[in-house]
Amino acid sequence: MELIIQIILLIIGFVLLIKGADVFVDGASNVAYNLKIPTIIVGLTIVAFGTSAPEAAVSITSAFAGTNAISLGNVVGSNIFNILAVVGVSALLGTLTVDKVLIKRDFPFLVVSSIGLLLIATIFGEISRLCGIIFLIIIIAYVYVLVQEARQDKEAMSEEIEVKLSIPKAAIYIVIGIAGIIIGSDLVVDSSSYIASVFGLSDVLIGLTIVAIGTSLPELVTSITALKKGDNGIVIGNVLGSSIFNILFILGISGAIMPLPIAPEMVWDILLMTVITIIGAAFAYTKNEVDKKEGAVLVALFILYMAFVILRN
Repeated sequence: MELIIQIILLIIGFVLLIKGADVFVDGASNVAYNLKIPTIIVGLTIVAFGTSAPEAAVSITSAFAGTNAISLGNVVGSNIFNILAVVGVSALLGTLTVDKVLIKRDFPFLVVSSIGLLLIATIFGEISRLCGIIFLIIIIAYVYVLVQEARQDKEAMSEEIEVKLSIPKAAIYIVIGIAGIIIGSDLVVDSSSYIASVFGLSDVLIGLTIVAIGTSLPELVTSITALKKGDNGIVIGNVLGSSIFNILFILGISGAIMPLPIAPEMVWDILLMTVITIIGAAFAYTKNEVDKKEGAVLVALFILYMAFVILRN
C-alpha cells in the first residue's frame, strides 16, 4: 500500500513540476513584456531557465538530501532524453530545420560543455565547489553574450509584444509557479528514493530513467506544441538551451551547494551523453536539418540506451 502511495506522490510531483514551470514562465515572461523586453531575450533566458526548472529543482533538492546520484543522473539522463527522444520524436513528426547560428554557436558550446564534464568526471571523479562556481560563471557569461547579440538585432528589438498579464497578476503566477516547482521536486526526490529502495534499484538508475524522463517532459511538450504551430525551427533551440543549462547551471549550483561525487558507472553515461550530443550535432551539420530517417535513428538509440541502463542495474 505504501508503494502505491509513493507512486501516486511521484506522479503528483511530476505534475506540480511541469505545471509549476509552465506557470512560472508565463508569469516571468509577462513581467518582461510589460517592461518592453524583446521576446527573443525572454526566450533565451526566462523560457530556457523555465523548461530546465524541474531538473534544477530536483537536482538541488537531491544535493541537499545527499542523494547525489539522482542529482547527476537526472542531468545526464535529461540531456540524453533531449537529444534522442525529444529531437528524435519531433523529427519523426516533421523535418526539423536548424538555424545556422545554432550550428555555429550553440551546438559547439554544448559539445565542449559535455566534453568538459566528461574530463572532470574522469580526472577528478567529482564536481567540486570550485567546479560548480566555474560552471556558474560560464553560464552567466554565455547568457550575457546571447542577450548582447539579441539586443543588437534591430528586428527583434522593434517587434510588437502581446501582454496578457499585468505585473501584479504576473507576480502571482511567478509565486505559484515557484511553489509548484519546490513542492513537486520534494515529492519526486522522496518518492523516487523510496521506490528505488523497495525494488533494490540504484539511485543512478532512477536518476537516469524515471526522474530524467519526468523532468524532461516540458521540453518534449514544448517541442510538440511548436511543431503543431509550424515552428519546427524552435525545437532544436529549445533542446540546446535546456541541455546547456542542465550541465552548467544545474550541476554548477548543485556542486556549489554540495560537492557531487561521480560514480565510476556514471562516467560511462557521461561518455555516452557526449557521443550522443556529437551525433546530434553531426546530423544538424549535414543539411542544416534533422529529417525523419535521422529521427528514427535517434529514437532507436534511445530505446537501446534505456535497455542498456536497465540491464546494467
